[in-house]
Amino acid sequence: MWSGPRNLSTAMMYSFGARADCAVVDEPFYATYLAQTGFDHPMRDEIIASQPTDPAKVIETLLRPIPGGKAHFYQKHMSQHMIEGVPRDWVHRVANVFLIRHPARVAASFSAKYDNPTLADIGFVQQAELYDQLVAAGAHPVVVDSADIRRDPETMLKRLCAAIGLGWDPAMLSWPAGGHPDDGVWAAHWYGAVHQSTGFAPAEGALPDLDGPRAVLAEAAMPAYDRLRAVALSL
Repeated sequence: MWSGPRNLSTAMMYSFGARADCAVVDEPFYATYLAQTGFDHPMRDEIIASQPTDPAKVIETLLRPIPGGKAHFYQKHMSQHMIEGVPRDWVHRVANVFLIRHPARVAASFSAKYDNPTLADIGFVQQAELYDQLVAAGAHPVVVDSADIRRDPETMLKRLCAAIGLGWDPAMLSWPAGGHPDDGVWAAHWYGAVHQSTGFAPAEGALPDLDGPRAVLAEAAMPAYDRLRAVALSL
C-alpha cells in the first residue's frame, strides 16, 4: 500500500491488521530514508535505531516468508521514502495499491505537524512514478481514494479486496483502540488520533481553504493526484 503522509494509511494498516490471516509492517523504509537524507524528523534517532538502514536488508524482510505464518502481508509504505538509492525493482513481486488523498487536505494536515513541507515530502510525485513503472511492466496496480473509503468503508474495502484477489472479511471494519503491536516507534508523535479510533472516521467535509505556501504545495501536487484519481476504484 503506497501512501503519502496524513492519508488514512495507519487506519488502513489497522483495518488489514484486524484480519486473522494478515500480518502488517509499518513504514519499513523510514529509517533508511532518514539515514540517507539526513532529514531531522521528530524522533529521528529512535526511528533509525528501530529499523535497518540498509535498503537491501529491508527488501529482504519484505519478500521472505510472511511473519507469523499468515497468508497475507500488508506492507504500509510511504512513497516519499523511495528516494534515489533505494531499489524499486522488488515492487514487481508484490500486489501494489496506491492510497491517495486530495492534496489540499494533505497540505493542511501535514504542515500542522511538519514545518515547511516540500512536494517531495508528501509523496504524490513518487506515487505517480511508481504507478507508471508498474504499468510500463504490464502490471495492473490498484488506486483507491481515502475520501471514498471514509464515505463508505464497507463498499470500498470490498471492492479493494476483490481488485487484489483477497476474500472479504468484515473484521476489517473495526479494530481495538490503542494502536497495533506493529506500530512504528514514531507512533507516539503521529498516531494520537488513530489510537483513539476503533474504525474509520466519517466522511470529510469541504476542502480546507489554503493560502501562502500550503496553497502552492497543494497546487503542485494536483497533476499527480488527478492522474491517479482518474483510474481509482469508484463508489
